[in-house]
Amino acid sequence: MKTLIVGVGGMTNGGKSTLSKSLMQKIPNSCIVAQDAFFKDDSVVPVNENGFKQYDMLDALHMDAMMSQVNAWRTNPQAFLKEAGQNAGSTMSSPDHVFVLIVEGFLIFNHRPLNEMMDKRYFMEIPYVTCKERRSSRVYKPPDPPGYFDGHVWPMYLKNRQEMENTVTGIVFLDGLKSKEELLAAVYQDVCKNINMLGGNLAAY
Repeated sequence: MKTLIVGVGGMTNGGKSTLSKSLMQKIPNSCIVAQDAFFKDDSVVPVNENGFKQYDMLDALHMDAMMSQVNAWRTNPQAFLKEAGQNAGSTMSSPDHVFVLIVEGFLIFNHRPLNEMMDKRYFMEIPYVTCKERRSSRVYKPPDPPGYFDGHVWPMYLKNRQEMENTVTGIVFLDGLKSKEELLAAVYQDVCKNINMLGGNLAAY
């Protein structure tokens, strides 16, 4: 069975979820495992010396559970896709078609066991000012306390990014200020090349 794992990482509010969903809609036999679905309960997330909840770190996530989902897909992508139902892209039955898993999240490349499974890696980035503006316009549960972005979110992003760049190779960095259509076209074309290299045929899609 032919498979491809595509990682779409990046900073908070960088556009990674939008890109991932758009990719899934265009690529048959594809589905998404999103890291945001694996946050631990707020009651067990540690607090730093400034009183900020430490959400922007791997310890705030049930990474074992996320890995179990990814491994379930790797074991039987066809069954996994069927269970995903309406959350998955369209399906094709030809043996030439490749099953694609899109792994999306802000720390997917910082978790070595997960990163090592990926065939393609994309990282969405936007400037500090844009990121802060987008973050402030969203409603989180629990909501961000005053000073949270500058006191925790941005410093942790810089720290996590440095760790990622020190340990991970083969990342394609994407300019999140480009239009959604331009970003999707570029990534879709690149993924299609990899699908065709595996013997899949996207020409008819």
